[in-house]
Amino acid sequence: MITISVILEFIGTFAAAISGIRLASNKHFDWFGAYVVGVATAIGGGTLRDIQLDLTPFWMTSPIYLIASGLAFLWVLFFRNTLNRWAQTFFLFDAIGLALFTVVGIDKSLAAGYPYWVAIAMGCVTGAAGGVVRDILINEIPLIFRKDFYAMSSICGGIIYWQLSTHGLVGAPYLQIITGSSVFLIRLLGAHYQFRLPTMREMEEEQPERDT
Repeated sequence: MITISVILEFIGTFAAAISGIRLASNKHFDWFGAYVVGVATAIGGGTLRDIQLDLTPFWMTSPIYLIASGLAFLWVLFFRNTLNRWAQTFFLFDAIGLALFTVVGIDKSLAAGYPYWVAIAMGCVTGAAGGVVRDILINEIPLIFRKDFYAMSSICGGIIYWQLSTHGLVGAPYLQIITGSSVFLIRLLGAHYQFRLPTMREMEEEQPERDT
């Protein structure tokens, strides 16, 4: 059955795969390697989410998600010159994937009977974990661990979803649209205004003074 969650997951898969393929292209991966990075980016977070929720990983129930990653590969291959002229292409597709996957992760967790705090966590896992896999494969420090308002965008979106749903302010699909838009907007504002979480400073042991 085609539901709103399935549509969002398909679009998110397409967007996330493009972000992964674009980075793999910058690292001069071959076609197969770029496709693998795109697939890993697209399904990594959802796979981890479904395993934790004791569900069959979503991409094993239909080939459409692997096909979406293939379409993303062809898109990058045929329109790479245009994409290269768009300086913010990677960022935009990554933000779109983060927003849509956050909504899907929350919806699936609630549908499986889990409470909101689990749903918010799974929304973050769905949105951000694929990017962690991508960055590991291309030998980069995962974006989620760097000074960037990335995972926090997903968590903020989850809190917005929780509050709107709990107080019955809006119903689906407006709830999903508002949540996804919020994640996307927070991600954009965070990058524009350089929102940062404090970083851990190196802890230096105090050297005891020696008697002279």
